[in-house]
Amino acid sequence: MPVLTAVAHIIDNELTPKKAVYELMNLPQLNLKIKALIQQGHYSEALESYTREPQSPLIATKFTFPSLLKACASLSNSCYGKIIHATIIQTGLQFDPFVAASLINMYVKCGSLENAVQLFENVSDGEELARDVTFRNSMIDGYFKYGLVDEGIAQLRRMQPLGVKPDGYSLCILLRVCDAILGSLEGKQIHGYIVRNLRDGDPFVVTALIDMYSNCGRPMDALRVFENSTDRNNIVVWNAIIGGLSEDGFWEHSLELYSFAKDEDCRLVSTTFSGVLTACSLGEDVKFGRRVHCDVIKMGFQNDPYVCTSLLTMYGKSRYVEDAKKVFDSVLDKEIALWNALISAYICNGCAYDALDVYTQMSLREIPFDSFTISNLLVTCTMSGLYDLGRTLHGELIKRSIDSNVAVQSALLTMYSKCGHVEDANVLFGTMKGKDLVAWGSMISGFCQNRKFKEALDLFRTMQVDGLKPDSDIMASIINSCEGLECIEMGWVVHGLVIKSGFGLDSFVSSSLIDMYSNYGSVEMAANVFFHLLQKNLVVWNSMISCYCQNGLPGLSICLLPQIVQHSLRPDIVSITSVLVAVSSMAALLKGKTIHGYQIRLEISADIQVENAFIDMYIKCGCLKYAHYIFQNMPRRNLVSWNSMIAGFGSHGECLKAINLFDEMRGSDIKPDDVTFLSLISSCNHSGLIEEGLYLFQLMKVYRIEPGMEHYVNVVDLLGRAGCLSDAYSVIQSMPIEPDRTVWLSLLSACRVHHNIELGELAAHDLLKMDPARGSNYAQVLNLYEEAGLRDRAANLRASMRQKGLKKNPGCSWIEVGNKVDIFFSRDSSPQGQSRSMIHSAVFGATCKGEEVIMKILRHSETHKNEEFVSSIQAKRLVSLASLMIFIRIIRLYTSDIHTLLKW
Repeated sequence: MPVLTAVAHIIDNELTPKKAVYELMNLPQLNLKIKALIQQGHYSEALESYTREPQSPLIATKFTFPSLLKACASLSNSCYGKIIHATIIQTGLQFDPFVAASLINMYVKCGSLENAVQLFENVSDGEELARDVTFRNSMIDGYFKYGLVDEGIAQLRRMQPLGVKPDGYSLCILLRVCDAILGSLEGKQIHGYIVRNLRDGDPFVVTALIDMYSNCGRPMDALRVFENSTDRNNIVVWNAIIGGLSEDGFWEHSLELYSFAKDEDCRLVSTTFSGVLTACSLGEDVKFGRRVHCDVIKMGFQNDPYVCTSLLTMYGKSRYVEDAKKVFDSVLDKEIALWNALISAYICNGCAYDALDVYTQMSLREIPFDSFTISNLLVTCTMSGLYDLGRTLHGELIKRSIDSNVAVQSALLTMYSKCGHVEDANVLFGTMKGKDLVAWGSMISGFCQNRKFKEALDLFRTMQVDGLKPDSDIMASIINSCEGLECIEMGWVVHGLVIKSGFGLDSFVSSSLIDMYSNYGSVEMAANVFFHLLQKNLVVWNSMISCYCQNGLPGLSICLLPQIVQHSLRPDIVSITSVLVAVSSMAALLKGKTIHGYQIRLEISADIQVENAFIDMYIKCGCLKYAHYIFQNMPRRNLVSWNSMIAGFGSHGECLKAINLFDEMRGSDIKPDDVTFLSLISSCNHSGLIEEGLYLFQLMKVYRIEPGMEHYVNVVDLLGRAGCLSDAYSVIQSMPIEPDRTVWLSLLSACRVHHNIELGELAAHDLLKMDPARGSNYAQVLNLYEEAGLRDRAANLRASMRQKGLKKNPGCSWIEVGNKVDIFFSRDSSPQGQSRSMIHSAVFGATCKGEEVIMKILRHSETHKNEEFVSSIQAKRLVSLASLMIFIRIIRLYTSDIHTLLKW
């Protein structure tokens, strides 16, 4: 065709014969150059080469035009594509099946489906094109890419009357649609058609089947397809199953298959290493990842950009940032993907400012950034609260015309929302034209994070009206909105929607439902969600542990930890921390020690939150020595660490040590807060250090900390214990906030001890006026009257209590022998007869076995000294029983009364 065209131009006097011969001689060189440039991804250079040659339309072949159209599609340059289309019509190549298919692909990828359909209808009447399956595949693929599934299937059905059978690529297109839209049932039907009609085991079809089953969440079906494939030496099939299993959470099987592929002597490629490194990232199996790294070096892939990016990502997600940086530094020719991976690695490990340093290096080296770079930088701004930098990046995006990218816009939405500027995010969301599901999810999540729960629900309804189906992230945000609105009825409605939408078995959504019902106090509903979930991940287990603990069922919470291991999962720091909270609430020392040993044996990383939880647990279990040992050996301490240890010393009567530790804290970079001073003043209160306590109370002003109600309660109690009742009353009168029940109760208790009837009645008047329905308030006034010998007043008050039906709730104590806990209430005669002999036997048995018996005497009250303790007789029985040749540990000794009792 180019030869005939050149002859025609000679006849028309447009070319001299000599010039025509020269052009014909250069024809192979130009075509080869264009093809080579496009294969290397240099699309702009290829188009420029074609444009610079004046006679290029004359010498281009039917093999050149598809390459040029591919370049236009990759650059989304439909204008240049239309020019090439016009040239194709001039040369009469529009009916060539390969050229026509390339034209349709170009229009589809450039967003011009209408032009693609128009072209298809204009040329499909040709006899050659009508029966060409490649040409029809291009149109079917175009329909599917735009979500027009019915039109694509209709086009597929039109092939049957024409006698055109679907080929392997047709079936691959169909299987790809099953991933996203049709589902696994239709995929199985296509699988049946493949088994009946394709006997050669096309590796591309096998790969498409594996991808379809993996993306539909059916990894075992994908594995069966792989095992039944005949061409086991084809590495493409291995890559598909390795990647598919890891995406479905079976990353261990992916690692095994990688080892099998090596044993089969398959020729490993960069995709193989990228897939198995992704599996290592998902499982955070850095040991296997290092072995793969060795294989990469042995096989010469250490400079492959895709493999290096996967290696860097694996080390980053496994929290080995230094190794990730070494991989980055070892690569000489760093592409943009590698820079982005390093930024992501720093972000994943909380190193926001290091990520910004990488961006600075990119700018200095004039490396052009893409949408992924900007998205990562916006995440960095979100993490660090750098709102001004985020707005600067937004302005840079507008200048460079990248702000229309949906992924970047979603990152901007998240940045504005998390920085507290949800109004700016909403304005940006309103200007977005092509909102995808991520954008909707970002905006809904932004409303939730800023406690605009009603707006989040309204936006969710708008999304449903637009015909968009939510994903698991959006459903979790909507569940959180119901929780924020404290509307359990709305929560039930959303729960029903979750089931109807097919998210009932989604671990992420189920975890959100458990958290919602936990905060509602509906433990049964949370347990129902938990036990109906077939595949529970660690997040779900952690949510259920927290649910039991928050709702007063610490025993059930502790029982879940060994079940996690039985289900072949490895507890993480969240699991350990949540269970330790439950152990602390029960003061179950033996269980706490067991968990500590388990954490050490399995080498579960102990971050600062876990160490703080262990300190709190040991303090509440009475093991101050263990708690102090952990505190001293912490590599880094935060405010919680200092507060826990100061409170621990204070609650164990070591007030001077608490004050010394506070002085040490002041010398560090950590500033005290209101909790620090509360622990210190409370410690001084129970140790009788009046001057120190008042000094600490005044020191709060230096740190600009406003005293709260509990601070005033402890100061009043401090002065009351010392007999400074007038000073205590003056403190109450000078309070900038309205005194609550605990303040008056503390003053009344002090008046009772020091027999100040006048001030006591004044405190009682305010106390009973504030809370007349609480029986324990009357009990304190009764004690005041009886100990002052005012029996008539006591009798009248007791009659008034009977008339109102009021009584005091009894205190309680419990004793732990081994793993069994027995509970006793005040004025309860249960530890007599058979019950007492059972306790005696248990204690004696524990002594013989060398076990440690923990005796706990706890006060069931709201303030330290203001309620009646467990009856002395009961406490003495427990102490005498537990004292038989064993070690006794007393926990939370709040008043001198109990010390007196134990001297008995």
